[in-house]
Amino acid sequence: MNLPNKLTIMRMILIPFMMFFYLADFIPHGIGKIVAIVIFVVAALTDMLDGKIARKYNLVTNFGKFLDPIADKILTTSAFLLVLADGTLPHPWGVIIVTIIIAREFMVSALRLLAVNKGIVLAADIWGKCKTMVQMIALPMCILLSYIYTCGFNVPNALELTMEIIAYTLIGAATVLTVISGVNYLVKNKDCLKD
Repeated sequence: MNLPNKLTIMRMILIPFMMFFYLADFIPHGIGKIVAIVIFVVAALTDMLDGKIARKYNLVTNFGKFLDPIADKILTTSAFLLVLADGTLPHPWGVIIVTIIIAREFMVSALRLLAVNKGIVLAADIWGKCKTMVQMIALPMCILLSYIYTCGFNVPNALELTMEIIAYTLIGAATVLTVISGVNYLVKNKDCLKD
């Protein structure tokens, strides 16, 4: 197995650790959430590295094209569910946003499966990459916001408000890009839907 595919698998292995530390309320002062941010960022960096290495050294494989977006989806979906479950993404809007994002991921995954049956591998396009990049920035900001909510320290209201504005603006941008990229995948690959 080549290095890019190993990095993709490593990203998937990091996900349960990120979830564990996010939920580890027994660690004082919310430090588990800081560890979760670090793990998330490391996992997100493997996403950037695996593609660059694969293209630079001509190590692109169909396995990598297929597994890489799945690893991204599992990483981002698990982080979205964590910040939704603890109320960092407020209800009901958080539920709507996460539903839109997960629905798009299922739709694109189904489209990829249909394409594979026709001998086509659908790689991520520019809209999907932009969507993923914004999510990879927005989610650590949401985890940091969750840390501010639960750290047990007196955080200035202005700092909390600033973090909320940044995190929610990024989540909004990620949601818009999710819709655009989902529609773009359908339009560009509508032939995969034909019998």
